[in-house]
Amino acid sequence: MSIIAWIVVGIVAGFLAKMVVPGEGPGGLIGDLIIGVVGAVIGGWIMSAVGYGGAQGINLWSIIVAFIGAVVLLFVMRAVMPKRAL
Repeated sequence: MSIIAWIVVGIVAGFLAKMVVPGEGPGGLIGDLIIGVVGAVIGGWIMSAVGYGGAQGINLWSIIVAFIGAVVLLFVMRAVMPKRAL
């Protein structure tokens, strides 16, 4: 997949994952992008491990795969990272 496609899918998946997973995570467009792109890689690995294809362009399946990976990443990040004091 091209870099532009990864960025577009990453932004969409990262934004959706932040809306679904409760709590505060890295903010802004850059945080969404990083979570989404890393989530796409994680989601592609998870889907390949269970016998489905990973992210393959800008389409609904790629966004779903990236979203699943981003949700998994956010849950792990929030479980591992310490809570910030207000």
